[in-house]
Amino acid sequence: MADITIYLNDQAVRVEAGISVAAALAIHGSAVTRYSVTGTARAPLCGMGVCQECRTTINGMQHQLACQTPCVEGMRVERCEVAQ
Repeated sequence: MADITIYLNDQAVRVEAGISVAAALAIHGSAVTRYSVTGTARAPLCGMGVCQECRTTINGMQHQLACQTPCVEGMRVERCEVAQ
């Protein structure tokens, strides 16, 4: 597949089209998707959407599952700073 550009916390990065957002985060330095209300870093655990640990903001929509969302051109991913 071809490479595409997505934005991780406003930083443009190149990834293979169709990989999961969770994989893109891991490839580009950190699998952390959000921080709990106590400040603990959270990241994908089950990889199939059951645990909900990979929730992040994608294209302005909070609580999207990074492990279940494929990367598409121009996608904007932001870490959720506090669980809501």
